[in-house]
Amino acid sequence: MEKFIPYEKLSKKEKRALDAARRGSWGGLSPVTRRPENPKAYQRKKARIEEELDRAFVLQACAAYGKVWERTREGMNVHEAAL
Repeated sequence: MEKFIPYEKLSKKEKRALDAARRGSWGGLSPVTRRPENPKAYQRKKARIEEELDRAFVLQACAAYGKVWERTREGMNVHEAAL
């Protein structure tokens, strides 16, 4: 039978081994605290994705018609697309 040694008096190496043996598994569950997103909060990422999808749709439509619309300070300029 091994002699009992208080935890405080164990060596650093033995404390680590004891702690590792006591530590259990989360069984596939992540220990990170999670909470639902606030539905009222503004989501920049979502707005940016929608903006890029709109831009891609416009570019596809322009390419289909062979024209390019360009926004300038004076207004909208239209010229033929180089396909």
